[in-house]
Amino acid sequence: MSQTSSRDGHASPDPDESHSPAPITVMLSSRLMVLANLLKRGAILRYKRLAGLSSVEFGLVASLGRRPPMSVARLAEAVGQDKGQISRALAELVSRKLIAKSANPKDSREVLVALTAAGLAAHDAIVEGAQERNRQLLQQLSKDEFETLLAQIDRLTATAEKMLEAEKVSR
Repeated sequence: MSQTSSRDGHASPDPDESHSPAPITVMLSSRLMVLANLLKRGAILRYKRLAGLSSVEFGLVASLGRRPPMSVARLAEAVGQDKGQISRALAELVSRKLIAKSANPKDSREVLVALTAAGLAAHDAIVEGAQERNRQLLQQLSKDEFETLLAQIDRLTATAEKMLEAEKVSR
């Protein structure tokens, strides 16, 4: 344990080390959020380096993927944001020629978006980077440990979904 000097010259425990962790920080949900945040921050840095994309931009490129063109409304739903939130990122991606916009031939009022050849290259870099990050993360687990972990995550996710629904009803 490290120590610091108090005003009277006597050694006192370092304040950071003399207290136990806050109860919430040792909870499973907090630990999972820390893990998710670390993974997200690492992904953002990697995709910025590999494809020059911000977190919102790489989310859009990843969601469009190698799919047929989709409406802006459908894309917004896929990334969990409203159309207004993604409009600036879409405009930037169009200006960088990563996404092309077109009118829907079935409804000219609707705008469709799709990746261009350059957008597909960025998408492929994202997928390759994600696969490498996934390999690095999981290389320390055996096949059995990995399968057990996935089953547990699925169970916890199902429970969390039920808890969310219960909170919505309790409003």
